[in-house]
Amino acid sequence: MKRILVITIMMCCALVAVAQEPLWANVNYITQDTNSSVIAGHKLDIYLPNTGLSSYKVIVIIYGSAWFANDAKQAAFEAIGKPLLNAGFAVVAINHRASTEAKFPAQINDVKAAIRFLRANAEQYHLDTSFIGITGYSSGGHLSALAGATNGIEHYTVGEKTINIEGDIGDYTAFSSNVDAVVDWFGPIDMTRMQDCANVKGVDSPEAVLIGGVPADNFDMLALLNPITYLDNNDPQFLVIHGNADNVVPDCQSIYFSDSLRSKGLLADFLVVTNGEHGPITFNESTFKSMVDFFQKQANRNR
Repeated sequence: MKRILVITIMMCCALVAVAQEPLWANVNYITQDTNSSVIAGHKLDIYLPNTGLSSYKVIVIIYGSAWFANDAKQAAFEAIGKPLLNAGFAVVAINHRASTEAKFPAQINDVKAAIRFLRANAEQYHLDTSFIGITGYSSGGHLSALAGATNGIEHYTVGEKTINIEGDIGDYTAFSSNVDAVVDWFGPIDMTRMQDCANVKGVDSPEAVLIGGVPADNFDMLALLNPITYLDNNDPQFLVIHGNADNVVPDCQSIYFSDSLRSKGLLADFLVVTNGEHGPITFNESTFKSMVDFFQKQANRNR
């Protein structure tokens, strides 16, 4: 499992030769109390275009790590942030708690807390939160998809299991955590079909660590982990991107997701990258342009 994490982060860090520094780094998105301690998983970085505007529409980006990392926001920017910044968006790279330190739904609670923070402090950071898009790759794609699929949802029950999907962490619970558009890069979606696109994986899988139990014994929790479970008319448009040679997250995951999105009128497009792997080849000039074009179109619709 840790091997997947290391490979993913190293792959993403290699995509951009020269790192760009955020305008605000390691901002605590739980509270602005400077005397409050903050864990790595509750920090974010804010990048603004150098174009002199008073505010910028926002894209939140989330790293992939099989949910194991709590401090890989720089890798997210280096992988997918630069094209968005160049297109004129404010780019906010966020951390979340690792699955080894907090179990699901802690990770989506963190994502939503970060979004609430951005809305609460938009003026200070020159953000135009009339539009907040979200994107991520691998496990970050899953969390991005889940954020979009759970717009307006606080608690949810499947079978005998109920979770607080919104969470109540941070000083800004009165603000909305809704997002306005989602780009999911090869995210795992249905954990009941991660093994050969048909079955659950075992106790040593990343999803087992994430839920703190054996997947085969926790189908209610796997359903609550699945963005498809929550899809409704409150959700934004989605762009889904996956390589058909991905040997970490099988492309059937995005096929399942895209089929469900399409059935509800929520799918803008599903891009299948020929010979695309888990990052390499799938990340390319054409798919980056598709991501940017999608967010620009959705942002213009929100005027």
